Amino acid sequence: MNWKNGLAIVAISATTALASVWGYGRYMEQQQAGIQEAGKLPVNYAGFFDKSAAGTSFDFTAAASSATPAVVHIKTRTKAKQISGNQQRQRNPFSDFFGDDFGDFFGGGPRVQPEQRASGSGVLITEDGYIVTNNHVIDGSDEINVTLANKKSYKATLIGQDPNSDLAVIKIEGKSFPYMVYGNSDDAKLGQWVLAIGYPFNLDVTVTAGIISAKSRSIGINDRQGNSPVESFIQTDAAVNPGNSGGALININGELIGINSAIASPTGSYAGYSYAIPVNMVKKIVTDIVKFGTVQRAYIGISYPKDNLSDDEKRALEKEVGVPFKEGEGVLILSIPEGGAAASAGLKKGDMITKINGVAVTSGAELQEQVARYKPGDKVTVNYKRGGKETMVNITLKNKAGNTDIVKNSSLLEKLGGELVNLDKKIAAANDVSGGVVVKKVGNGLLSKSRMEDGFVITGVNGKEINNLDELKEALSGIKSGNIRLDGFYPGFEGRYTYPLRITED
Repeated sequence: MNWKNGLAIVAISATTALASVWGYGRYMEQQQAGIQEAGKLPVNYAGFFDKSAAGTSFDFTAAASSATPAVVHIKTRTKAKQISGNQQRQRNPFSDFFGDDFGDFFGGGPRVQPEQRASGSGVLITEDGYIVTNNHVIDGSDEINVTLANKKSYKATLIGQDPNSDLAVIKIEGKSFPYMVYGNSDDAKLGQWVLAIGYPFNLDVTVTAGIISAKSRSIGINDRQGNSPVESFIQTDAAVNPGNSGGALININGELIGINSAIASPTGSYAGYSYAIPVNMVKKIVTDIVKFGTVQRAYIGISYPKDNLSDDEKRALEKEVGVPFKEGEGVLILSIPEGGAAASAGLKKGDMITKINGVAVTSGAELQEQVARYKPGDKVTVNYKRGGKETMVNITLKNKAGNTDIVKNSSLLEKLGGELVNLDKKIAAANDVSGGVVVKKVGNGLLSKSRMEDGFVITGVNGKEINNLDELKEALSGIKSGNIRLDGFYPGFEGRYTYPLRITED
């Protein structure tokens, strides 16, 4: 082969290689161009690539070091309680014939529920010692102790609680405490870095990192403790475990944007998702508890469908209200009670609420979150669709009773009703007790819902000994909802009796 032939072969090979590379590039470009125009930036990415910070890493040390001193470790103690087997007349039908000791024959005698201890987290929100935590962290406890990150410990007083939102406020005595700066949970965005701070598994203060994976989540957990539950959680993948409840969810600036409240887990420990109460809701509820002693809950006065309906449920709804139902466009009104805020403003069944004070709402959880920020008497603008036309109307929110009055925090002692007096010392000695409270008349309050009779002497509440009215009031203070147990006896009759009462919020 001469050198001319060799050059020809090399030239042909090079040309073929270049053609192949060019052809492959064109092929790939055409394949991509089938669904996306090559070189054109999607509108949703324009802002991302315009920002110099996009794609950079963050250092969380400044936020963590600023916030951790304000997150506290809460430890509670519930005293041992005696549970009587011959508890109450209606629960032991044989006692009227054979005496109250009959139940003991079958092993129904007095039992003792042992002392219980639990722990959780909380967040200092003022320099004079106010702390926000979860209701389920402190509910039913006899003692609340708080330990700061610097290892100093304090006894805490319960200021108030709200089972519907799973929030509670406690207080420690002192001044110049470190406290958390409020952020704005409305500014929280999907994909945003967040830190969860708390005391999981009784460990020292612990910081975990994750991102916001969803907003306005409702998981149906607060209906276990409240009769009008409010849920609009921030969902994150920051690791949260037992003990983190009541702790802080912060942004990378160290600002409080949520109170960690729950996890979604088949095991009870972290499995990928955790849920925090948005701080904008927290601020309002905490302020109400401190100022009024109870939450000033506003109602818009409608019923609406649950989220994530099946196709069959959607079709049934459309038939019921007579209008097409498209999930995600707003909150469909199923019914409007007379005298409520919505009814007074002219809203009707079948209307679709789309905005509250200019903020779009597409689900029941989002609607709840917006309305929960206001109190009865506040005016809000509501956008709604009717017959394809959108209208805006001003609505004055009302309380559960249908008016705009401030709800007073009536004590549970007042709710019991009846005529209560201290037990005479001579009668106490004759019945071998140190004291008690006599129910002279049952009255028309909560006591009337039991089978208690006039003359009953209360000597205990939930296993705690009661000697006088002051001790009874103290034992009942702070209880908003749930079950309580009144123990005691009838002078002149043998046996001890217990009357359970179901307490609900006003």
